[in-house]
Amino acid sequence: MRFAGRMGSVHRSFIREILKAAVDPQIISFAGGLPNPRFFPVRELDEAAHKVLATDGEAALQYSTTEGYLPLREKIAERYAARGTHVSADQILILNGSQQGLDLTAKIFLDKGDEVLVESPSYLAALQSFGLFEPCFHGLGMDEHGVDAAQLVEAVSSGKPKFFYAIPNFQNPCGITYSEERRRQVARALVSSDTVLVEDDPYGEIRFLGTDIPSVRTFMEAETGGAESAILLGTFSKIVSPGMRLGWMCAGAEIMERLVIAKQAADLHSNEFTQRVVYRYLCDYDVGEYIGRTRAAYRRQRDAMVAAARTLFPAEVTCTQPEGGMFLWMTLPPRISSLDFFEKALERKVTFVPGQAFFADGGGANALRLNFSNTDEAVIAEGMQRLAQVYMEMQTPTAR
Repeated sequence: MRFAGRMGSVHRSFIREILKAAVDPQIISFAGGLPNPRFFPVRELDEAAHKVLATDGEAALQYSTTEGYLPLREKIAERYAARGTHVSADQILILNGSQQGLDLTAKIFLDKGDEVLVESPSYLAALQSFGLFEPCFHGLGMDEHGVDAAQLVEAVSSGKPKFFYAIPNFQNPCGITYSEERRRQVARALVSSDTVLVEDDPYGEIRFLGTDIPSVRTFMEAETGGAESAILLGTFSKIVSPGMRLGWMCAGAEIMERLVIAKQAADLHSNEFTQRVVYRYLCDYDVGEYIGRTRAAYRRQRDAMVAAARTLFPAEVTCTQPEGGMFLWMTLPPRISSLDFFEKALERKVTFVPGQAFFADGGGANALRLNFSNTDEAVIAEGMQRLAQVYMEMQTPTAR
């Protein structure tokens, strides 16, 4: 078959392949970024769906506008305003999950060989999505406060990167949150350049420690009075349901015009029925109560995983301590390969994602991402015990 050359440089998602192994009910999976299904609002969404069909059935089942259902876009803008971020409904495009926003962003900005700035490590599905367009990735280092601001300044001043992709809240895979000062530094670096900010915020409302910090986009707006060179991505996957595949992106008029064209070419518009169901749910029920229950559970699960890492592993093994989101990042001593660790852990029926999957330009050989949102405390304790046993076995000469 004469496939496009770009397909030769992009591989299957490592996580999707791992999840195939996780269908075994005996396997404890810390691999996927799955919300806990125990908290899905099944009854409420059922009632919302029935109400939509009863009152707006014909419109809900018809073709619709590319931009998305206007009342839902207005509701998203209203929810942003409550958190101190100001966008209008016409700056919002409804997506089939925020993952589509990554694809559309790449389509409108990237030509082969263009430079893209990413955190190092970064969200692997973003690397996969951007990678289809054959850019040159430039990874920027991270510390406990966020991306290395000095590296960002150097990158935007010495080259011509098209955009910088960042996850400032509970970063995937590290769980790190950018400090307020680091966000200001990032905003100043970008507003003085022609590099676009692509700010992904799938986890922002799942904060269970500390206080909320404004988006980088907000600080860019404060610097210039506008945020025309910023894109903000959001999703209902973490606060309603991932299976509904509903997200959005915010952008200024010049970028939005091209995003709409790209989306029209891709799928015409997102699922109108799903949009109306989610809108009805947001109007009729207290989504804050649902998010609150989710936060409380994730806090307990996060605490269980962090405590297990501290007590079961030696001090040479470190892990991040996220204030929200769904992941933490474990770093092993350099002599331990996370791929070897993964293979031996799978024999004990535990999975995670080795760190190499999250680096565009090499790295992560001794790191791994652990998900705590989709398993309760008892399962976390058992899974971490198994990982600790594997780690200790790898210290013996016969295991090397």
